[in-house]
Amino acid sequence: MTVETTRHRTFQFLDASIRPDNMLVCVSLDTAEHLAVLSSRLNVAWAIATGGWLGVGNDPRYSKSRTFDPFPFPLAVDPALSSANPLFAQQERLRGLGERLDSFRKQRLAEHSFLTMTDLYNALERLRELENGCAVPPLTDAERDMHQAGLISVLKEIHDDIDRAVLTSYGWEDLIPLLVGRPGATLPSLHKSPEQERAEEELLTRLVALNQERASEEKRGLVRWLRPEYQIAKLGVKASKQESEPVGMLDIELPDAAERPKWPPDGLEQLRFVRDFLFKAPAPILPDAIASGLEGKNTAKRRQRIAEVLETLVATGLARAGEYEGQRRYFLPR
Repeated sequence: MTVETTRHRTFQFLDASIRPDNMLVCVSLDTAEHLAVLSSRLNVAWAIATGGWLGVGNDPRYSKSRTFDPFPFPLAVDPALSSANPLFAQQERLRGLGERLDSFRKQRLAEHSFLTMTDLYNALERLRELENGCAVPPLTDAERDMHQAGLISVLKEIHDDIDRAVLTSYGWEDLIPLLVGRPGATLPSLHKSPEQERAEEELLTRLVALNQERASEEKRGLVRWLRPEYQIAKLGVKASKQESEPVGMLDIELPDAAERPKWPPDGLEQLRFVRDFLFKAPAPILPDAIASGLEGKNTAKRRQRIAEVLETLVATGLARAGEYEGQRRYFLPR
């Protein structure tokens, strides 16, 4: 859950016995990997840009329909990931960091009754400003006591690790040195450098592009459910059905049936196989071009798996995708 209007945009697990009031925005997820992504500066930057403002201090306001619903989560939090999927290790990493963040904060608040969540993040922001050489006064004695009781350096380390892991899960490692550890990770800040502001603008541009990509996927029937066991039963009938489009121009010459390779059963081998296929293709290709070039029947299950492998390669930065004549095609960066 997160507070609807608050100085710092933070998320935490809420005990199921608690009945939240209307000023709390609750997300019905108990998975720590989602908590890590929501707690990252990527989601905070998105929330500040898409949400509203309210109150005497003009605090950021969280809007579920404008902020949470359209936010494009990374593929690494997909609940259907198997241990053979290369993104599974990223999911485990995010889950561990989310659990560590939630338990650490609750422990600090339980040990010191005078601490609040706002105190922790006020202190964290002051530490970020000082470490980045911002024009702010030094810590007062009271602030030093707050830092010591809250173990703010440890809190900063956890958040920095989360930001690195989340940026990596999107394949945007180039933004890590420009954003991680900088001011304004949980609230608007006047102490951002021009370099940081440009990096955040680039981050938002990429998130918007990914949002548009996901919207296009959903129109074709590919919905990335956060809680498939619940959402499909409730909303599945409203989702577009996946279309069985003809292959069209393959951009490659298919080998004779007797010479076509077999589809590898192992997940890592499938990734290597598809990447090699893209390497040999003279132009961006459709997923069906790969499926049609394999030995055996071109089944819907195989086509779906190839599409998943292609999206995994794109998410990890090993491949690229683009729209051409209304169709999503894949290629390797040259």
